[in-house]
Amino acid sequence: MLNLKALILCVLLDFVFDLPFITDILLLSPKYIFKVKKIAVISILALTFQFVKSQTLIDKVVAIVGKHPILLSQVEMGYREKINEDSTATKCIVLEELMFQKLLLVQAEKDSVTVTDNEVDAEIGRRLAYYINMFGSQEKFEEFYGKKVNAFKDEVRPDIKDQLIAQKMQQKIIGDIKITPSEVKAFYNSIPKDSLPLIPTEYEWSQIVIQPQISPEAKQLAREQLESYRKRVLNGESMSVLAALYSEDPGSAKNGGRYENVARGMMVPEFESVAFKLKPGEVSEIFETPYGFHFIQLIARKGELVDLRHILIIPKIQSIDIYKARQKADSIYTAIENGSITFEKAAQLFSTDKDTKQNSGIMINPATASVKWEIEDIARLDQNLVVVFEKMKKGDISKPLQYMTQDNKPAFRIIKLNNVTPPHRANLQDDYQKLAQLAQLDKQKKLIKKWIAQKSTSVYIKVDKSTYNCDFSNYWKIPSN
Repeated sequence: MLNLKALILCVLLDFVFDLPFITDILLLSPKYIFKVKKIAVISILALTFQFVKSQTLIDKVVAIVGKHPILLSQVEMGYREKINEDSTATKCIVLEELMFQKLLLVQAEKDSVTVTDNEVDAEIGRRLAYYINMFGSQEKFEEFYGKKVNAFKDEVRPDIKDQLIAQKMQQKIIGDIKITPSEVKAFYNSIPKDSLPLIPTEYEWSQIVIQPQISPEAKQLAREQLESYRKRVLNGESMSVLAALYSEDPGSAKNGGRYENVARGMMVPEFESVAFKLKPGEVSEIFETPYGFHFIQLIARKGELVDLRHILIIPKIQSIDIYKARQKADSIYTAIENGSITFEKAAQLFSTDKDTKQNSGIMINPATASVKWEIEDIARLDQNLVVVFEKMKKGDISKPLQYMTQDNKPAFRIIKLNNVTPPHRANLQDDYQKLAQLAQLDKQKKLIKKWIAQKSTSVYIKVDKSTYNCDFSNYWKIPSN
């Protein structure tokens, strides 16, 4: 009997983490992929849990592409997830997306496209860390799943390997596609004027960030505290126990400070430069990162991956430090208001945000790599900013606003609203970047259609039309049942 819970969780992973489905998901711009993920994370977990408890359906194969079967439960669960984000979704759309994935796998086998065990391990580790963070702890995740983490890894490994291979195969197909300005213009001219995308209000803004400075005394106290734990480990005490008791890293403390399958690029550079120099069993010296002070014990090295434990102690920001930061932010705001200094010059001189201070404080939208932000983009950064922006006009400068940084530290920021673009139909002058993305997406769709039509003629494909009698959007050479 099929383990439905394991299957459904695998399908859940497929949808949340960039499964190479056909155009509507895989070929979206990064901004909209983020939205798809966010919707899936919020809604599909609850749906999955209810589906597992109430599911009485006997599973069956509803399609085959090459040697790869597609199960009824995969289609049904995929539909439940997709309908949450797109009311026009159908089960036939989901089935075709799954067929595309399987066709990619067939071609990958012919082209010898593979992934390494290290790549699979790293991806499992990344996804597992994401899930554990969502649930709040490894224990809560295991309680939901009904098994230990290692059992989860073993069960999802084949699916994740297939996903990575399919992703790599798709990149081989569309990875070199470029779009020229003439193609963007032709694409724009091909769209009826009343069908052009409606662009919502967009904001261009800058910020000056002032973070409280941690006192040397607070840093020294944290280092001394951590050194006492390090000596206890060197004297034979369990680092796992000490990390569980004292580490201030919420992501690993409950797991005895343990991180598994850590690949380069997953941690901050200061952390990695220490971790990847250690030998198994070795304990590092104390070192500092933007998060605080650490020491590491290397558990195992597996090629380019490492398992380790670490203990983090965060120097404490005192009330007086926050008060001084507020005073500094207020004085900068006053100087800008009375004309003693420009906002841009103040950002260069005083802002503690390394990402923006050299750019006069201008904020780049990470979802689009442009200076334009929709209100949803701003809300993802800081929900409290939504009300601030809705009250501001072009050229306005806000009073210092207190907020929490991404690493959960208090800070103050002064906002300048540089420009506001009201809602409008897309045009080449104001929205070239968005139109270029859409033109590239259209070009990719056409290439995928051509590729499916070509490859499906040489692959055995069968669909159970008694279950799904679909008119697919692409050409598939499917024999009659």
